[in-house]
Amino acid sequence: MAEGDPGVFTATALPGDPRLLPTVTNAFLGTRVFRDILHAAGVYSGAAGDTHRADVPSPLGLRMAAPTAPSPAESFTLNTWTGTFSHTIQSAGYTATHQLYAHHSLVHLMAFSITIQRLDGSTHPITIQLHSLFVPQSQDLDLTPGPDFQGAHYIYGQTLVPEVEGGPRPTVHMLWTPIPPSLTLAGEERERCWQFLTAVAGSEEEARRSYSAGLSLLAAGSLLRSHLRAWAALRRGCSVQLDGPPELRQALQGCLYYLLSAIPPRDSPAAPFHGISPGGLSNGSRGEDYWGHVFWDQPIPPSAPQDTWMFPNILLLYPEAARAILQYRIRTLEGARRNAQEQGYEGAKFPWESAATGREVCPEEIYGAQEIHVTGDVLMAFEQYYCTTQDQKLFQEDGGWELVEAVAQYWCSRMVWSEEEQLYHIRGVMPPDEYHSQVDNSAYTNAVARRSLNFAADMARDLLLPVPEEWEDCARRIKVPFDEERKYHPEYDGYSPGEPVKQADVVLLGFPLMHPMSTEVRRNDLEMYEPVTDPAGPAMTWSMFAVGWLELKEPQRAWSQLEKCFSNITEPFKVMGGAADPSCSQAGDNGIETHRTAWSIPNQLLHHLLLVLEQVWVENSDGSGAVNFLTGMGGFLQVILFGFTGFRITRSSLLFDPAFPDNITKLKICGVSYLGNKLEVTITREEIRMEVTETSQDPPASPLEAVLESGQRFPLWEGYSLSFQAALELNPLSLGA
Repeated sequence: MAEGDPGVFTATALPGDPRLLPTVTNAFLGTRVFRDILHAAGVYSGAAGDTHRADVPSPLGLRMAAPTAPSPAESFTLNTWTGTFSHTIQSAGYTATHQLYAHHSLVHLMAFSITIQRLDGSTHPITIQLHSLFVPQSQDLDLTPGPDFQGAHYIYGQTLVPEVEGGPRPTVHMLWTPIPPSLTLAGEERERCWQFLTAVAGSEEEARRSYSAGLSLLAAGSLLRSHLRAWAALRRGCSVQLDGPPELRQALQGCLYYLLSAIPPRDSPAAPFHGISPGGLSNGSRGEDYWGHVFWDQPIPPSAPQDTWMFPNILLLYPEAARAILQYRIRTLEGARRNAQEQGYEGAKFPWESAATGREVCPEEIYGAQEIHVTGDVLMAFEQYYCTTQDQKLFQEDGGWELVEAVAQYWCSRMVWSEEEQLYHIRGVMPPDEYHSQVDNSAYTNAVARRSLNFAADMARDLLLPVPEEWEDCARRIKVPFDEERKYHPEYDGYSPGEPVKQADVVLLGFPLMHPMSTEVRRNDLEMYEPVTDPAGPAMTWSMFAVGWLELKEPQRAWSQLEKCFSNITEPFKVMGGAADPSCSQAGDNGIETHRTAWSIPNQLLHHLLLVLEQVWVENSDGSGAVNFLTGMGGFLQVILFGFTGFRITRSSLLFDPAFPDNITKLKICGVSYLGNKLEVTITREEIRMEVTETSQDPPASPLEAVLESGQRFPLWEGYSLSFQAALELNPLSLGA
C-alpha cells in the first residue's frame, strides 16, 4: 500500500486465491490480471439456466520473469487514480515493468506495455521472459483464424449456444499484437518500452477501427495518455473524499474504482450498454459469480441486483451512465413481457437474473418464479432517475413509458382481492430474505409494488396521459403487513419475531424505499431484524442497517454495522465478496476502532435540489460467493453517499440530512448531479458548504435554492458557494429548484 495514498494498492506478493486478483475493466471489456480469459459485454453462451459470459481467450494474461536475476524484488500495484495495474521486477542493475489497462474511452481496446530500464553503467543485454497461457481457443466460442491486419493476428467466431432457442449467437472479433517469448534490452540501450494491443468487438470493422486507432495513438506517443486523461476526467467528475480512518478511505477509493470502471465513458457513442453484474465484467464464467447475470443490484435490494445497489450511486454522480443502465432494461422489455405471459400474468415481469434478452436465466427456478420484487426494483430506478433529471425524453420517445406501463399492469394482474381483509394480496413469493419462500404478502415486495403503481400514475399525469383507476385502487389498498401492537413490519404474513433472516429485507422499507413510517417504527424494524439477520449474509446487508441508524442519528451504531463490511474486503487489492464473518460485529483485524461518541448535523432537509479498493470485495466474509462483489461495493458506497450525507431523492427535492461518526471529520463530494446542475458539497464539523460548479445548457438546468425549515430561501448560482455554520443547528436545511 502506498503510504498515505488511499487510492494506490501495492503488494510484494499475490494472493493465493486467483479470484482475489485485481481486475481491469471498461464498459465493454474486462479481465482479471494474469488470467488467460477476458469477457466482452453482452456476449453470453448457453441456454436458459446455463447462460453465462462467454470466455474469450486473452493475450493479456502473461507474466514476466527474470531468468538471470537471483532473487529480484517484485511488486504489484493497482492505481485507482490512473486505472492501471503494474507488475515490477527490481534487480540490481535494472527494472522491468509490466503495465496493463482497459482503455477508458476506446472501450474495444485493452493494452499492456513492458518497459526495461537499465539502472547502472553495464552494457550487457538484459532479457525478460514473457510467460503466456494464451491459446486462441474457447469452450464457448467457435473460433476461426483470419488474415493478419496491420501486424496483428486475427480470430473471430460465434458463441456456441444461443440464450433462447432460435435466438442470436453473438459474434466476437479479436485482433492482437503477437507476443514473443522474451524481450531484450540491447547493450547500447538505456531504456525501451514495448507496446501490445488487443481489440475485441462484435464486428470485424469495429475491431479493425479500434486497433487502428490504438496504433495511431501509439505512433503519436499518446495511447496511455489518452486513457489517463479520460479516466482522470471521470474521477474528477465523480470525486468522493473523506478525512477518516485509512481503512475507510482505502475501501472508498477501491469501490469507486471498480464501480466507475464498469460504466460507459462520457464521450462514448450511442453503443448499447449491457448492464452491471454482481462480479463485474471480469468475472462470470460458467459457475462463477452469478454467471455474469444482471440482478437487482443495478436498482437496489440485497441479493445481487444492479438496479438497487449500484444504480443510486451512479445516478447521483453520473446520470448519463444511469440512463444507459435504464436503456438496457428498455431493450429487454419484450423478454420481460414473455416472462409475465408464461406465468399467466399481464404486463412485464423482469427476470431475477438477466443476460442479453430479458428472459429468465437463473439456474434455479424458484428464484425466477418467486423473487418478483426485482420488477419493482427496476421501476424504482426509473423513478429515481426521473426525479433527479426530469428527463421526459426517456419516457416519451425512448421507450421508458412503455416499460412503466407494463410494470404497472403486471402488479395489478399479480394481486388478488381478499374479501376478509378488504385489501389486495400478493401471494406465493420469495422476499429479499431468501431463507423464506412461497410466503404471502412480503412487506418489501408489496411496498415496492405500491411504489411502482404510484410512480406509474404520477408519470402518466406528467405525460398528460389517462391514469387507469385500477392502478390507483391497487396502490391504495394493497396490504403491507404491520403489527399494531409491536409497532413494526412483519416480513410477511405469519412471520414470528426472532425468526432468522438471510439479509436486509424489511429494513429496506426505510431506505431505499422510503415507505412512510414514524421514527418509532423505523427504529423498531432495525431493532427487530438486526439481531436475527445471518451474520454471514451478503455484504450489502450491513450497509442498509448502517444507513438506518444514521437516519436515526445514532452514528456509533451505524459504524458498528459498517465495520462488518470490512470483513468482505480481501487484501492486498481490496477485492470484495458478499457476506460477512459472524465474528466481525466488533472491531476486527482491520484495526478500525469503534468510537462511542458521534457528531451529527441536525436534520438538514434539502428542498427542490432540496439538497432540499484495489480492494477486492467478496460476497461472503468467509471468502465464498461472488468476487469482485460490486453489489456489496454499491451498498458500501450508499452509506457514504446517502448515509453520511442524508441524501434522499424525492419527487420534489433532494433531501440533505448529514450524520457522521466522530472518527470522520470531513466529507467532500464533487459532481453531485441534480436537475442539470453539478454541485460540490463539503461537510465538516464546523460548516456545510455547497456550490454549483456547472450547469447544463441543453437542456437548461433548473435554478436551485437552499430552503430552511423557517422558509428562508437562498439561491444557488453557478460559481457561488453557500455555507451554513454547523453550530447554528439549522433544522432543517433543504435545497431545491
